[in-house]
Amino acid sequence: MGEDFFMDFTVLQWLGTGFGVVQVLLARKNNVNNYLFGIVGILIGIWVLYHSKLYADILLHLYYLIMSIYGWIYWKFGKEKKEAPIAYSTKTEHFQAMGIVLGCFVLMAYWLGQHTNSDVPYWDALVSAFAWAGMWLMAKRKMENWIYLNISNIISIPLLVYKELYIYAGLTVFLFAVGTSGYLKWRKIVKNEVRREFAEA
Repeated sequence: MGEDFFMDFTVLQWLGTGFGVVQVLLARKNNVNNYLFGIVGILIGIWVLYHSKLYADILLHLYYLIMSIYGWIYWKFGKEKKEAPIAYSTKTEHFQAMGIVLGCFVLMAYWLGQHTNSDVPYWDALVSAFAWAGMWLMAKRKMENWIYLNISNIISIPLLVYKELYIYAGLTVFLFAVGTSGYLKWRKIVKNEVRREFAEA
């Protein structure tokens, strides 16, 4: 695998997208190994973004990388050295998630508007803000991660179309569909777990 492969950004984008699709499908199945595929996809993305000089997106990908490593450890071992279960967010976690959205939006909107040549700073910041919160909730194995990620997706779709990035827009439509399916799948898992615990009581 020569140097040409690592500089063929079209191939790398498709490869990174492939790993991302596998990750979200495994996440839907509540499979902890989703993070391993996600980490590979993120690292490919960082390489491509660095050479494309898209430094804001690199920052977001680095956050995804940290959350993915944290998420894999948390899903695998949890707080009690055993696999963490799916759970609904507590009131505190709801406030924390909204705080992430608000804080990220303000910081990103200011930075994109004042220090970059972005022509859609608020739109772009809103997509990132909900993605940051969704990824944090995903790492904690919270049901609501799908809601936040899908809000990010639904905002992102017209933005990508506006930027004429039709392949990424199509991928985001797919991710939105998987996100909706993932929420329903996780809700069923939680209900079955509650029934099982009730039957064993």
